[in-house]
Amino acid sequence: MKNDIWKICVAFLLVSLCASTALTQDKQCTLTLAQLPDAPELFGFRLGMTKDQVKARVPQVVFGRTKAFGVLKTSINPDFDPKIDKSTFAGVRTISLDFLDERLTSLWLGYDSSFKWHTLPEFVEGISKSLHLPDAWISWKSRGQQLRCADFQMTVSIVAEGASFRILDKNAEETLTARREAQEQQTSEEESSEAILADRKSKTYYPKDCSPPNEIKEADRVIFTKSEDAEKTGYKRAKQCP
Repeated sequence: MKNDIWKICVAFLLVSLCASTALTQDKQCTLTLAQLPDAPELFGFRLGMTKDQVKARVPQVVFGRTKAFGVLKTSINPDFDPKIDKSTFAGVRTISLDFLDERLTSLWLGYDSSFKWHTLPEFVEGISKSLHLPDAWISWKSRGQQLRCADFQMTVSIVAEGASFRILDKNAEETLTARREAQEQQTSEEESSEAILADRKSKTYYPKDCSPPNEIKEADRVIFTKSEDAEKTGYKRAKQCP
């Protein structure tokens, strides 16, 4: 009798595990940006657009200077800018646009309370149907939802009685991160190459082009980035160093 109960329990656990695995697989999104259709809720915007294409959609948009790493950010405010025809952006309060190498990589739309989808579930259901998205949304932050796909991700939350929706190019984000890390690495190497070696015991420092006559013990070794920093803390330049 006990063996039969044990077998039933094992079988039940296996069935539950298989069901959980299948559910996890169903919750995956393998879509790419290229597969996303145009949707009226995006008001003519699409990731990958050039600045000229955005300008053709909204002639009033203003672009500033491209910043470090090829980043450019701008915004459009249909609800506040009298030069923009609000009828072409019905239900939209603000639009934030991020570019990398002059290609649109992040689109952030803030809808107002007049937009057709008022609650988070309504928006998720509506945008999923419009963009042909799978049921793979997960909780995001405290009250939002997020969808992670092959090369993009989407987030939705409710802000000031209206939905806030963002679609982000993950490949572009990874490229930007790699550029920042490379810059940090280069800066670190440059600072290291210009390091000022000092001897705590003798209170003497040696510029990068002047090595100490004898190896400084690890316990007495001090590193400064500039000669000025060493002198401010009481160290003197070694007499043999020009």
